[in-house]
Amino acid sequence: MPFLTPLAPLTLTGELVELRPLDPADHDGLVAAVEDGEIWRLEYTRVPAPQEMAAEIDRRLALADAGLMLPFTTVRRGRDGAEDTVIGMTTLCNVEEAHRRVEIGYTWNARSAQRSGTNTESKLLLFHHAFDVLGAVVVQFHTDARNLPSQKAIERLGARRDGVLRSDTTMPDGYVRDTVVYSVIAAEWPAVRAGLEARLEAGAIAAARPAVTSASPTTTADPA
Repeated sequence: MPFLTPLAPLTLTGELVELRPLDPADHDGLVAAVEDGEIWRLEYTRVPAPQEMAAEIDRRLALADAGLMLPFTTVRRGRDGAEDTVIGMTTLCNVEEAHRRVEIGYTWNARSAQRSGTNTESKLLLFHHAFDVLGAVVVQFHTDARNLPSQKAIERLGARRDGVLRSDTTMPDGYVRDTVVYSVIAAEWPAVRAGLEARLEAGAIAAARPAVTSASPTTTADPA
């Protein structure tokens, strides 16, 4: 199938999350999300600090206008009458029409949303849009070679490690990092999709399971 460009803003909706087109009106919700766990302080990341959020929104929207990025605000869907909550940002970026290649990147999520299944479902929605709608032949991930947790998280998605780009990116603090590249190709997408769907199903079952009371402290299973 042909690679569909330009990238048009759209909403991707799942059971747990909704990926909405990034909008300047999301600013306050994104600031609250990034302050949840002060995740901009984490090493090896490029998460905007609260005072940088407006500029980061403008940067992403400028790339969207140039046809190089499809930026989203990640929203956790409310249940049982609860309101929807902004929990982070993500994008399809570094779009290469000639090669039918895109990247999932510039993703961050509030601390309270981690290990809740929302990131897994977000990736499922983005993969589906990239492969099944846009017609991509490969979806890539780039991450700092020092960021081992990020690498493990990408590998859990089913992506394969392609290699390392040495001295590839200068970080805001001046450090010149090596970048690890991962990818999923179109032929691997059905298996990756099945794996992500299985993780979400297992998480839903665990979340619905009642807490077990015994001589030990009461425990509940974490969702996927």
